[in-house]
Amino acid sequence: MHPTLHEALPRNKGRVTIPGFNGVRHMPWRIGIDIGGTFTDVAMVEEGTGRIGIAKVLTTPHDFGEGVIAGIAQGLRENAIDPADVALLSHATTVVTNALLEKKGARTGFIATRGFRDLLELRRSSRPDLYDLFQDGPAVLVPRRHRFEITERIDAQGQVVTPLAEDELPALIDAIRTAGVETVAVSFLFSFLNDAHERRVGEALRAALPGVGVFLSCEVLPEIREFERASTTAVCAYVGPLLAGYLERLSEATSALGLPPLYVMGSSGGVFDIAEGLRMPAMAVESGPAAGVIAAVLVGRQLDRPNLISFDMGGTTAKASVIANGEIAVTAEYEVGGAANTKRWMHGTGHPIRVPVIDLAEVSAGGGSIAWVDPGMALKVGPHSAGAAPGPAAYGRGGTRATVTDANVVLGYLDRTALLGGGLPIDAAAAERAVLADVGVHYGLSAIEAAQRIVGIVNANMAQALRIVSVERGYDPREFSLIAFGGAGPVQAVALAEELGIPEVIVPPAPGAFSALGLVATDLKRDYARTLYADLGTVAPERVADVVASMEQAGAAMLEASGVPADRRALLRLADVRYRRQAYELTIPVAEGPITRATLDELAAAFHARHEQTYGHANRAESVQLVTLRVTAVGRHAALQLTRAGDAGLARVRHRDVWFPAAGLVSTPVYWRDGLVAGDTLPGPVVIEALDATVVILPGWNAKVDIGGYLHVTRVS
Repeated sequence: MHPTLHEALPRNKGRVTIPGFNGVRHMPWRIGIDIGGTFTDVAMVEEGTGRIGIAKVLTTPHDFGEGVIAGIAQGLRENAIDPADVALLSHATTVVTNALLEKKGARTGFIATRGFRDLLELRRSSRPDLYDLFQDGPAVLVPRRHRFEITERIDAQGQVVTPLAEDELPALIDAIRTAGVETVAVSFLFSFLNDAHERRVGEALRAALPGVGVFLSCEVLPEIREFERASTTAVCAYVGPLLAGYLERLSEATSALGLPPLYVMGSSGGVFDIAEGLRMPAMAVESGPAAGVIAAVLVGRQLDRPNLISFDMGGTTAKASVIANGEIAVTAEYEVGGAANTKRWMHGTGHPIRVPVIDLAEVSAGGGSIAWVDPGMALKVGPHSAGAAPGPAAYGRGGTRATVTDANVVLGYLDRTALLGGGLPIDAAAAERAVLADVGVHYGLSAIEAAQRIVGIVNANMAQALRIVSVERGYDPREFSLIAFGGAGPVQAVALAEELGIPEVIVPPAPGAFSALGLVATDLKRDYARTLYADLGTVAPERVADVVASMEQAGAAMLEASGVPADRRALLRLADVRYRRQAYELTIPVAEGPITRATLDELAAAFHARHEQTYGHANRAESVQLVTLRVTAVGRHAALQLTRAGDAGLARVRHRDVWFPAAGLVSTPVYWRDGLVAGDTLPGPVVIEALDATVVILPGWNAKVDIGGYLHVTRVS
């Protein structure tokens, strides 16, 4: 990255010590901040006890940092925390994703090998709908007038075919200067095998254009697949300045509060410091959803539940991911910035980025998702959302469209007077008017009947996401527990479990701020990759060892610079391997220790076993091809035990009419969650309310509170 994109950020002088490790000082609180479509959540955890404090404020779309600072200040005040006693400050940001969705990134240039100027536009042939002849692909991030070429060519073996035309550099630099671009992405053919030409162009650009950020594909993603490498580099260039400006302002604001340096959540489930993030901005995509899955893994270990399906429903989307045998599924096949009504698991919908991302299925189904009737009289929910401004009609902030939240208010799932412990007044009459106007009048339905249909549609959409990560991945959801979180997740979770046959729903403490809790439970993490094309059976082990050693050296240097003690460091090795003539790979762990012929043979055997598990067959007589080597550098935090004990002195119960599919309107007990203590058992139907989320338990299900404050909702046998 060019210096102007990260050197302006406030940095500690001398050695940088990561908070939370036994460095300069070790303090008792960790803070995580997650920006959602409706609320910004701040979670605070005391390291010694696992005690949880939360703060929720409405998201501020005009300036996300404003809501972040307001939430932090509220959390510090309400939990009597001295900023000097904060050990770790982590943040999940939506800046990268929003910039791509809203097309509000930097004015970007792109330089390619001569003849490949239009690589970003030609893309792959993948389309989300094979039978729609009129569909448009996502808009190209770099317009053609800002795409340039230079004469050079490296072949598929990394040999120079055509030397770099040095005499073309002055004219190229003048053209970029005239175009007035803020950043430039450079991606040459096969630069992952030989980066000499790309680095020379980068050197010339940085010397001649000191105000322009330069991103080289050999620095961003030295991996096979030309389009994906070029796309990832272009995405980094497009969002880099926006991310830098946002993090600079936020870092200055948190420093003014006396808090430690800010860390950012990555899409693969680890945090990194600001400088690392600005070298590779694509790592910050989907950081909020990743944090929720990390928190789910922590809960699984704490409760001895290795098989979990995480379900996160917030204001605009619902996300699901599977955790099998305690392991998170990670994929590098990810597209970002597609049309609002497309699904992230479809190819051809957005801009590919080849960075490790936790494997999630995501649908446009949140509390703020708007219900509407299409010209064919079909009821739809989403993809558009009322968001935080103006919000659902029930919030009384100017919203008039019917949303999932409004339907839940009409059905009695949500309190008809106030949420957030009384902090957010609810206008139940406005919710009823919106549901009638947007849905009821079209079908001649009452408000309750229309609300039932809205909830039915959104539940069907979310059940689809749960099936994608379970059934379509070869897992039986009946063998998993569903962990439900997000501000809206616990409202719908039991109904989804009933539909899919899931036997248990777990609602953790502070479910509405659960993704923020994941931010304080994760480790420092950075992923490195290098393509090495070779036959696994014949490649010299020394050749593999040299590539791995170079990445391990980079990872160790990053951990050293972050002040991670030696006993908290880990370097994990993986390899992307496939059968010859296959188009895609499986990622397999590589054993620790010296890389020998036995190491590579074990890798091949592990690949055969994984291939059989994944696809139902394996050909052990077929040679295995090594494609990409990977190293993950990890700085481990001390483990947390999340607890939130109730206080019987806060217990209160009241009743309200709630509609259930099997029983209609029922006078239902409503409990305050903070007043429930370990051992309390509540038979359904019942509603459990808290500051941050409401849990709806259907008839035929029971809820039991454990010693850590977790709700275990199980079907009555």
